[in-house]
Amino acid sequence: MTRSGALGSLPSLLQRIYSGREVQDVASTLLSLDHLPDPDLLLGMDAICQLLIEALGNDQKITVVGDYDADGATATALALKGLKALGFHKVDYLVPNRFVSGYGLSSQLIDQALLRGTSVILTVDNGISSHEAVRIARSKGLKVLITDHHLPGPELPEAHAIVNPNLPGDPFPGKALAGVGVLFYVLLGLRRRLRQSGTFESEGRPEPSLGEFLDLVALGTVADLVPLDQTNRILVHQGLRRIRSGKASPGIKALIMISEKKDQSFQSRDLGFSLAPRLNAAGRLEDMALGIECLLSEDLNPALEIANRLGALNQERRQIEQEMRLQASEQLESLELSDRPRHPVPCLFHEEWHQGVIGILASRIKEALDQPVIAFAVNDQDPTELKGSARSVPGIHIRDLLANVACRDPSLIRRFGGHAMAAGLSIARSSLVAFQDALEEEARGQGIPDLPSPELASDGPLAVNELSVANAMLIADAGPWGQSFPEPLFDGIFEVIAPRVVGERHLKMSLRPEGGLELVDAIAFQLEKPHAWLRCTQIKAAYRLDLNTFRGKTSLQLKIEYMESLNPLNKA
Repeated sequence: MTRSGALGSLPSLLQRIYSGREVQDVASTLLSLDHLPDPDLLLGMDAICQLLIEALGNDQKITVVGDYDADGATATALALKGLKALGFHKVDYLVPNRFVSGYGLSSQLIDQALLRGTSVILTVDNGISSHEAVRIARSKGLKVLITDHHLPGPELPEAHAIVNPNLPGDPFPGKALAGVGVLFYVLLGLRRRLRQSGTFESEGRPEPSLGEFLDLVALGTVADLVPLDQTNRILVHQGLRRIRSGKASPGIKALIMISEKKDQSFQSRDLGFSLAPRLNAAGRLEDMALGIECLLSEDLNPALEIANRLGALNQERRQIEQEMRLQASEQLESLELSDRPRHPVPCLFHEEWHQGVIGILASRIKEALDQPVIAFAVNDQDPTELKGSARSVPGIHIRDLLANVACRDPSLIRRFGGHAMAAGLSIARSSLVAFQDALEEEARGQGIPDLPSPELASDGPLAVNELSVANAMLIADAGPWGQSFPEPLFDGIFEVIAPRVVGERHLKMSLRPEGGLELVDAIAFQLEKPHAWLRCTQIKAAYRLDLNTFRGKTSLQLKIEYMESLNPLNKA
């Protein structure tokens, strides 16, 4: 069967879009929960569920150890909510403070757990690289259960159970699960076993619906920028359905309200660009416990109080980031002016950079350069150490690149971990130059400097009659779109009518498509020199179909991602 035949039952525009994303049959577009892979395909599912059931039967306390990003926060909240829904009562959490104990399970967290009377530690979104901490926990009589999605090293920690779809030989097909997705699957497996043992029936209580927590799963999955394969698309789609139907949890509802979004039209990009930054601000500037408490709220009013605090932190984070980006730009300029060849993976460092913001700085620079970047800041707890955040582009596995550097010279990197697109590391401050040289040598050995010039991958032009509200709605409903499954982008030539600057750097205009008569509204955000476009009368543009609702009326709006002037005497 040909690809077009396999998709032949879909509208022609969707056939074209899906084909460009290597979707070959209609079955791959189905997003009901029935199409999720079976939880028991995950290695370690039996062991972890058995140990959790033993803890329940023995009335033992479980402490969830999370992470200080949005994936870790949603996974932590999901663990507490899910376990309590399944009948566990002695459950609490610990989350490392970025500026004190650093990433993952540590001896400090183990001591805190012991003081709380903990018997079982359950990690979420971390643990696969915590070899020493696991040994310490076991020596002190704790059982350690690891749920993680980060790539394991050559040896696994000596935990009592590990669930990670990226374990060697694991047959689970959804390798791209985020940490919150892995934990959701553990809850599915645990509920199945409690059902099979007759626990719900014997206790005279209904079996809980874990689908109630899919808004948390959707947020953590999109925020962590994992590829949206079919498994993740199902999880995000179902979470968005709950949000759009007004069934979001109070914490997520509060975050939506302060971001001034509407439940009914909520999209995956809103999770990534509106909710995730506010939640992440807690972990970047203060303590992610604040974000977790927002997600755990059972009532909207206290959730709103915390969400407003998160919003204020996010504003503070944006101001810090803006200053850091200016300093990074100066460094990049000096690199461009040097006589050295192009740096395959620029390493940027400034004495005053905020340790909690280097990750988002690296993301911004990576997007601007379309190449991998590592940003470093001084470790607040140890001024002799630098903490780095690495971000990469498709085709360059940043965690493997760091692993190769560490293999060649184990003295250069003290700690590292992550996945293909993002990683974290710590190095001695005195090793920065040596690390840069070793990284450059490794990268050049892999041919990384020969990256293609940055370009936008377009789904091609749209005919005049395809510029419609109906097609914008069709595309929105065909999502969720995101990492490795990009939202459709089209290109075309337009006449520009009545352009005007709105805000500080946005350009609103009406466009007449080539060969068309009717005008369509358009907006371009965050232009460097928006006023330079006011005299432009014709553009070539890359755009997305968007919807704008004003006073109850919904109209088509083109969201311009790139444009160039076609005016022969006026190049913007």
